[in-house]
Amino acid sequence: MKKKIFCTVTNDLSYDQRMARICTSLAAAGYEVVLVGRRQRGAIPLEQRAYGQKRLRLLTERGKLFYFEYNVRLFFYLLFRRMDCLCAIDLDTILPCYLLSRLKKVPRVYDAHELFCEMKEVVSRPVVHRVWKWVEKRSLPAFTEGYTVNGLIAAEFEKMYGVRYEVIRNVPVLQEEAPVYKEVPEAERFILYQGAVNEGRCFESLIPAMRAVDLRLVICGEGNFMQQARDLVHQYGLEGKVVFKGRVRPEALRSLTKAAWCGITLFDDRGLSNYYSLANRFFDYMHAGIPQLAMDYPAYKEINNLYPIAVLVSEPGIDQVAAALNSLLEDKALYKTLQGNCQEAKKHFSWQEEEKKLIRLYQKILN
Repeated sequence: MKKKIFCTVTNDLSYDQRMARICTSLAAAGYEVVLVGRRQRGAIPLEQRAYGQKRLRLLTERGKLFYFEYNVRLFFYLLFRRMDCLCAIDLDTILPCYLLSRLKKVPRVYDAHELFCEMKEVVSRPVVHRVWKWVEKRSLPAFTEGYTVNGLIAAEFEKMYGVRYEVIRNVPVLQEEAPVYKEVPEAERFILYQGAVNEGRCFESLIPAMRAVDLRLVICGEGNFMQQARDLVHQYGLEGKVVFKGRVRPEALRSLTKAAWCGITLFDDRGLSNYYSLANRFFDYMHAGIPQLAMDYPAYKEINNLYPIAVLVSEPGIDQVAAALNSLLEDKALYKTLQGNCQEAKKHFSWQEEEKKLIRLYQKILN
């Protein structure tokens, strides 16, 4: 009988490329995998995958009641399932996994995409921060097996809780295809932001900066800053220049990313999670072969020193963002250099390499 792994998230599953890669790799390695999330209003049908998928129906969509309801429903859903391992993805599903792993006497794994308690939307709310920090302190030390996206976050967890987590970067699958060096007509060029439209992603600077940049900005995603972002577009009279596409299915998003002129990976430094971040989209742009504007934070700087693929800014102010984007537009030699470096970088940063570490980790735990 195959060993059965349950992975738990709080999202709707359909747009989660990271978990699709992880669960597909574990299923291919011979495990029975089930990914559990929630069903949002207006959810699209799930695609058939190599692993099981379950979306829990909830009465609440956001806020404190959502997290409480989801964790209770997740606990009782998992309580009656056979399992050999539980993997909590980030802190918002860790309590049910911790309790059930002890109750069922099965191994538990923590998958940390970020420093959850140091995210801007958490650290800027003292009561919310205290609650999540209480959860972290009482559960995370018991998760002695885990992995995260870069060495900075892994070192922080070791410093705080004495746990040593594997570094498994969230990078795309390397596609064997000839590099394409685009000569896109100016009228068709656009700048792409893909990912959560959340606090701390510098839309307060990026959107007004578009007044000084002669390109459209296309935003793919939704999040807790969506209304504020729309308000900024209206405030600066950019309705024809900034386009919101909402959530885009992964296969369509990959095509859109390849068609973009450049990508955006910006974070403010309010919260250690942003400063130590290594965003999924940083690698998505890399694999699409397009240069990007990114932060001069440690994880991005480390990769950009090896393979210059981005223009880095130390301060994401309006003028700095506009100047950096215009440097890409005006300096064609720089653009082509960064574009060519993407082709080399993606060979080094590929899921084919990262999944080996993932499978070794689960083999050690389950065998």
